[in-house]
Amino acid sequence: MTLETPLSRLQAIGLTPQLLAALSSPLSEGDGHALLRVAEVHRDALVLHDGRAPLPARARPALIQALAAEADALAVGDWVLAEHNRFGECWVHERLPPRTQLARRLHDGRDKVERVVLASNVDTALLVMGLDHDFNLRRLERYLALVRLAGISCVVVLSKADLCADPARRLRDALALAPAGVEVLALNTLADDARALLAPWLAPGQTLVLLGSSGAGKSTLANALCAAEVAATGGTRRGDGRGRHTTTVRTLHPLPGGACLIDTPGLRTLRLDSEAGDVAGAFDDIAALAPMCRFRDCRHEGEPGCAVRGAVAPERLKSFGKLLREAQRDTMSALERRELVSTWKARQRAGRANLKAKRG
Repeated sequence: MTLETPLSRLQAIGLTPQLLAALSSPLSEGDGHALLRVAEVHRDALVLHDGRAPLPARARPALIQALAAEADALAVGDWVLAEHNRFGECWVHERLPPRTQLARRLHDGRDKVERVVLASNVDTALLVMGLDHDFNLRRLERYLALVRLAGISCVVVLSKADLCADPARRLRDALALAPAGVEVLALNTLADDARALLAPWLAPGQTLVLLGSSGAGKSTLANALCAAEVAATGGTRRGDGRGRHTTTVRTLHPLPGGACLIDTPGLRTLRLDSEAGDVAGAFDDIAALAPMCRFRDCRHEGEPGCAVRGAVAPERLKSFGKLLREAQRDTMSALERRELVSTWKARQRAGRANLKAKRG
């Protein structure tokens, strides 16, 4: 029989030698510092996990401020150092640098762009999309770009085949869109074989995250993988098949076989946390063809000698251009965005004036 130790318990919820080496100083018994993993993040409170049970905690203001200065924050999946004070309260005072980090940008529609960290130290993302009304290849492109830019492998999980008139055709469409090496699985998240189909990614110590829109079946899949009712589930709206946000907080769940699963609420909007150049690298087919364009700065829109426009589907190229423009706008200063808006307004006025002149 193997003797359970604090280190072995942490390894069972994803601690790797690389993360252990990132500690500023070696841990020793009785020094009052504990290495724990963030299982939930609430506004001013945390839930940590020691490999055996969750415990409530809070982060020191100095740590929160230091991370915020770098447009960063504590997230589910982070590894942290914490200690108990004389009142028995648990306080986090250090975060280990995350090996991987999933983040998106939120734009308030005016001048403020905020970076939101979704999860840290993830090995594989399960991109869940229903084969019913939830099926959207353009949205899938965004999720694929998100995980690609984060350096995380992924599996596309297509659910609700029983609600689709032609699941085989939609499966072919998703397979054609997925980059080389990305598995696409169609499964029934309510069936007993869901865990068996995903077994290759559920090895001990692995961390997975569920990503997708509301109503895609993430919570149902979480319950199947955990072999317990860990997440509330609900139906979708009759009109458009959209979900009702039954999951409201990101939560880390240890799985029976030794892996960990991070369940997340559905994302209404997904803006990539990246520079325009990085977005271009996330589209392998476009990146491979772009050097063959006549002009180096070809935007693949109307330029002569474009090698991309005739070889890539118009919908995919349109989605690529939209992501590029979003990334460019999000990295502008407030003044630059206002100047850009003024430029476009001036062009619109000039266009209307020219049209009016032509009509006499």
